[in-house]
Amino acid sequence: MLTTLAIRNVVLIDALDLAFGPGLGVLTGETGAGKSILLDALGLVLGARAESGLVRAGEEQASVTATFEFAALPEGVRQALGEAEVEIEAGEPLILRRRVRADGGSKAWVNDQPVSAGLLREIAPSLVELHGQHDDRGLVNPRGHRALLDRYAASDVAGVEDAWAKWRAAQARLDAARAGIAQAKADEDLLLAYLAELTAIEPEHGEEERLALARADMQKGEKLSGDLEALRVLWDGSDSALAQLRGAARRLDRIAGEHTLLAEALAALDRAVIEAGEAEERLAGAGEALTFDPAELDRIESRLFELRALARKHGCQPDDLPDVMRTLRARLESIEAGDAEIGALEKAAEQAGHVYRTQAEALHEQRVAAALRLDAAVAGELAPLKLDAARFRTAVTALPEERWGAHGTDAVEFLIATNPGADFAPLNRIASGGELSRFILALKVALAEQGGAATVIFDEIDRGVGGAVASAIGERLARLASGGQLLAVTHSPQVAARGVTHYLIEKSSEGTVTRTSVALLDTAGRQEEIARMLSGAEITSEARAQADRLLEGV
Repeated sequence: MLTTLAIRNVVLIDALDLAFGPGLGVLTGETGAGKSILLDALGLVLGARAESGLVRAGEEQASVTATFEFAALPEGVRQALGEAEVEIEAGEPLILRRRVRADGGSKAWVNDQPVSAGLLREIAPSLVELHGQHDDRGLVNPRGHRALLDRYAASDVAGVEDAWAKWRAAQARLDAARAGIAQAKADEDLLLAYLAELTAIEPEHGEEERLALARADMQKGEKLSGDLEALRVLWDGSDSALAQLRGAARRLDRIAGEHTLLAEALAALDRAVIEAGEAEERLAGAGEALTFDPAELDRIESRLFELRALARKHGCQPDDLPDVMRTLRARLESIEAGDAEIGALEKAAEQAGHVYRTQAEALHEQRVAAALRLDAAVAGELAPLKLDAARFRTAVTALPEERWGAHGTDAVEFLIATNPGADFAPLNRIASGGELSRFILALKVALAEQGGAATVIFDEIDRGVGGAVASAIGERLARLASGGQLLAVTHSPQVAARGVTHYLIEKSSEGTVTRTSVALLDTAGRQEEIARMLSGAEITSEARAQADRLLEGV
């Protein structure tokens, strides 16, 4: 609930600090004293448009700070602050601050963390519910009527939300499968042609690397073929270098025993023969390895060209072509198996849709039954509020299927008819602001157990009524305020007498300076103010006695 409100330099208020408690708090004062300034200041800190006219004349800026305290933050506030990355410790009060400059610029904070005015507007409905003479929000706004009725009916909305999510998911899977198969069928001829190309050459993993290495070796053989042939001529035949070395070794062998140097020469020559023989073997092996076959080279190069051309066509590496083949086969097989897959997905979507419709129909029945109970409850509140000729109806209307959603298949709107024989119309079409406020009060009383904003404010709900009607309004406001917090700006002594706390708003002038002040009244002060409300400018003893009776009567 709202616990403190600090206002600085707003219109006629230079400095004001107010403390609020639970229950019914009433704010009274003469016309023009500045009650609207308090509401404007509260609206500013709740994200209303920052107007430079709010800044007190002669000042550079105005500011408003509102403190709220909760056992636990309202869910809407907690979620919005979390998304905005505003951190608040558990048990810490919620402190909203807004500053507006004389040039119209403004800044906002939540617990000293800078935020946008939009965030204040987003969390405001969970904090304060304001009902005034020209209210177009809260209970008047049809967008919230369905949720109010569901809370009143204790409807199983969560079950419908879950069924809707599952139906949408099943339908999305079906749509995706249909689109995939339709695309595959459209591409079937192309898929078959691609697969035929790949099947014709049957690419293998690692094939490109093997072919490239083989081609490189053959190209080396082609390049070295002349040199290898010349070497072969040198090493082959009876007059080759190796044959001559061997012949020289045989001749030297016959005379090597004649001298030590000859023996050493023979040993060296034998080693040369051995080395030359090894060289001959190596040359023979190299010749075989580098054998150049033009036909085989042409075959390898053609295969490499085919592999690489297909890889470019499919936007992959040649090594990935076998995987491309498998993918193409799978897509073609999916066309053949598509009817069975679509059938299974259609059945799943149909079943999910049936579950949703069943639960939405049950929710519809709950809403219709709750609407009748709510209509009766509101009707019981109208006569005491001098609205006995009016009628209230909760319209539960079936939506076309394209507008179904997680909320079900219904639209809900609160309708009224203010005169006998008149057609029902939305709440916001009532001509009289006083009637609208009283209708909202009747509806709030009927919905009292369904919660709402932490703080409820009624602005001059009793305008134009008095006597028994004003007493009925006061009694209902007090009932609504029990267990919560309700503030009422009022001109009615019957309403004021119901307050747990009573604030007097006054305007005073000192020379050319006009100020608005607010005072929390004690028992004697309350008696005097209620007596003024009863008698006017001159407070009589009879008015004071009547004020005592009103205060004692509550």
